[in-house]
Amino acid sequence: MSVVPAEVLPGSALPVDEAPTAAELGPRARLLPALCAVYRAQLSRARVARIPLLFVATFQSIGIMVLMRGVVDGGGEARAVVAGSAVLVVAFVALNLLAQYFGQLRADGGLDHYATLPVPPASVVLGAAAAYASFTVPGTVVTAVVGCVLFQLPLAHLWVLAAVIPVAGAALAGLGAALGLLAPRPELATLLGQLGMSAALLLGVLPPDRLPEVVRFARDLLPSTYGVEAFALTFDEHPDWAVVLADLGVCAAVGVASLAVATWAYRRAAVR
Repeated sequence: MSVVPAEVLPGSALPVDEAPTAAELGPRARLLPALCAVYRAQLSRARVARIPLLFVATFQSIGIMVLMRGVVDGGGEARAVVAGSAVLVVAFVALNLLAQYFGQLRADGGLDHYATLPVPPASVVLGAAAAYASFTVPGTVVTAVVGCVLFQLPLAHLWVLAAVIPVAGAALAGLGAALGLLAPRPELATLLGQLGMSAALLLGVLPPDRLPEVVRFARDLLPSTYGVEAFALTFDEHPDWAVVLADLGVCAAVGVASLAVATWAYRRAAVR
């Protein structure tokens, strides 16, 4: 009669030194590498779908300037129209389209995919916002150049757009992402994005001197108007660079705050 070892009997416990150990999870990705990965993925995904919309945003802004050409008298009003139309391209993409994207992502369960990835929530929001804001660069530059030629404004300080686009894009992208993530339905996210873009159109393109006092107060609450003001001041013969930097600083501060709110809204939506 042979003796069967106890360790091969059913239900027997393995020795301590042979017990399987749980595999350790890999460390979470750091913010910057994760942000770059999300940015590249969003850029490649949205390249085909968003380029036609970018043309629409550019033609829309140029059409507004052509219409305003017969209304404004030049001078400060022309500077406001050109600066507001250029920033309107940023608002169309970074605010309107990003609100629709996050609203649809939340409705389709796409946030569950990102929640399973070992990436910080801030990298998802910042990566998507940076990708959408990147699409605004060509349209904003083209709109500004066409506006300067149309209203006979100087082209010397168009390099300021290198600062206006990131800060205005951050403020509007954070606002758009927050609207899309906090809206209970994608239809409402689309509506809020459209309303935000309409506000950027009415409050940013129209000369402030022709607006009622109450509307001018609402204009001061819209973060993109500080980018508009900063860009408009550079058309002066001798720009007040201290005021330009102050406006850009306000826009950048609002951008940091809006992106922080969008990150909080992403965490809130991802755990539901």
